[in-house]
Amino acid sequence: MLDVKFIRENLELVEKSTKEKGYKINIEEVLSLDDKRKEILSEVETLRAKRNEIAGKMKGGKPAPELIEEGKKIKTEVSEKEQALSTVETELKELLKQVPNVIFDDVPLGGEECSVEVKKWGKNHETGVDHLDYAVSRDWLDFERGAKVAGAKFYYLKGDLALLENALLQYGLSKVIEHGFTFMTVPDMVSSRVLEGCGFNPRTSEQSDEYYIEGEDLAMIATAEMPLTGYHMDEILDEDKLPLFYAGYSACFRKEAGTYGKYTRGLFRVHQFNKLEMYAFCLPEQSKEIHEKILAIEEDIWQGLEIPYHVINIAAGDLGAPAAKKYDMEYWSPVNQKYQEITSCSNCTDFQARACNVRVRRKDGSVEFVHTLNGTAIPFARALVVILENYAREGGKLEVPKVLQPYLGGKTEL
Repeated sequence: MLDVKFIRENLELVEKSTKEKGYKINIEEVLSLDDKRKEILSEVETLRAKRNEIAGKMKGGKPAPELIEEGKKIKTEVSEKEQALSTVETELKELLKQVPNVIFDDVPLGGEECSVEVKKWGKNHETGVDHLDYAVSRDWLDFERGAKVAGAKFYYLKGDLALLENALLQYGLSKVIEHGFTFMTVPDMVSSRVLEGCGFNPRTSEQSDEYYIEGEDLAMIATAEMPLTGYHMDEILDEDKLPLFYAGYSACFRKEAGTYGKYTRGLFRVHQFNKLEMYAFCLPEQSKEIHEKILAIEEDIWQGLEIPYHVINIAAGDLGAPAAKKYDMEYWSPVNQKYQEITSCSNCTDFQARACNVRVRRKDGSVEFVHTLNGTAIPFARALVVILENYAREGGKLEVPKVLQPYLGGKTEL
């Protein structure tokens, strides 16, 4: 969420970012509503002062009937104006939720096709094995029974493929802990306040991706980013404690709404999967450097797995509401002969912290909102796709990446 004062002082920037991100929000309406809020607030404060003045006159004796009557009238007016103020504040807050974060100057403008490659690593493989056909042939993956018990795009991992996912988790953990992250397991559900605080506002109602719990103020998480964002909600952190680095492991639940036309085969896009997510709370002046750090850790992980990839600076039209800047890492798919997304990392500046009220107390006593960042270490379902495509060998065996062998009892193939 953006500060309305920031919007007022940076109107052109906010309007440009909103347009470039593809959100249709009337910013002038936001400011008009804020003006109305200020006007009513002024009236409320004037009435409250008058009410207090009358209350003071009533002390120390029997008040005159006219004073009692005036007191009743003021009390009614205060109540009516406070109700009006509450209504306007609620309307303003709802509008502010729809305004996306502003973009950094180095974010490419345009749609998805305008994203810019910033680096590339590894030699692209020319041939690979279709992960779904291969895993089913080895009896490692069962979508049919997953659909029977939960519906389409749910699945069972079996045997060596399930063990391979566990090996990936252990490898990922070793990496994030090595880089100073505190490992956390997190709730698989969050309240509406946390969900909204994360800023996952779809551009249209058809793109809403969350599963909600009927009769409860809860939704299943789409990423561990959600409960990690809420971890320090309504807290003031000490400056010398920042930055804080957390790595959250969780199941992720997504309707995958609005994915028409995207690659969805097999495990690549499913309704439930496990993920190891990196998250940081930091001082505003630290966030750009930490964004590069998180990207470097992602690269370290995938270079260790010897998977060719490139990194792209995501264009404004493909950014979500919270991010001021986002990098995607895309691995080279030898099966589809193109790059496909494997991880991402975003700098959300103070957008999420403001909504969740996470602040820092500076050494001089001043208080301001922190910056938050997130990055995917390993999305396990998609990571299995990558490994199967790149490590399946002639004769039906799967070569185990060297960095995973210690977590599979030293096995070199499965």
